[in-house]
Amino acid sequence: MSGLTVRGISKRFRGLQAVKDVSFDVPEHGLIGLIGPNGAGKTTTFNLIAGVYAPDEGEVTFGGQRLNGLRPDQVCAAGIARTFQIVRPFGELSVLDNVLVGCLHAEADVSAARRRAGEIVDRLGLGAKRDQVAASLTLPDRKRLEVARALGTKPKLLLLDEVMAGLRPTEVDQMVAFFREINRDLGVTILLIEHVMRAVMALAQYVVVLNHGEKIAEGTPERVVRDPAVLECYLGEEAV
Repeated sequence: MSGLTVRGISKRFRGLQAVKDVSFDVPEHGLIGLIGPNGAGKTTTFNLIAGVYAPDEGEVTFGGQRLNGLRPDQVCAAGIARTFQIVRPFGELSVLDNVLVGCLHAEADVSAARRRAGEIVDRLGLGAKRDQVAASLTLPDRKRLEVARALGTKPKLLLLDEVMAGLRPTEVDQMVAFFREINRDLGVTILLIEHVMRAVMALAQYVVVLNHGEKIAEGTPERVVRDPAVLECYLGEEAV
């Protein structure tokens, strides 16, 4: 089983309560959205799952394994990969070699890792640019590369942090189709932070809403977008 369980996690930074008593589940093969206004604690929650920070209280488990106290590389070895809001590829390496770095985490054989990197690059529509240096890519292509590097580690759970921000509607639609495909065909569980609500509505089976570090709502996308507390703190400010 590769489900994620988050129970009562909290994190303070000096006087700031960034996350307070947050609990939710991401079932195996699920596709769950984590939304809320800026500063709601979403990325801090990702960092608590991914091992960047240890929670002050609470517990994170994945596939029955307790993640509290593990380093990010150990969390990755447990089957969790993540992307970042600010994409930072290895700028002087080619697109293919960037993905190869991720693949070498899961493949001991360099030739096999390179073949797999090529398959991932093609799947994400970057095949024609595989030999370009990553620094030369446009923002949409850097976003795709960020996802490709994470997929190279053969994750069971993929944490996506605003990978569709800044994309045009057609590019959002392409990414939505791709994430549906890897969730359905490869069985990759997905937890995504996203402000592009049309993507959340199209992708997420279930949505968790944070505000000021606390969970204020959860449910199906259709239910959450009608929740008065969500409308007041978030959706009233955002373009749906």
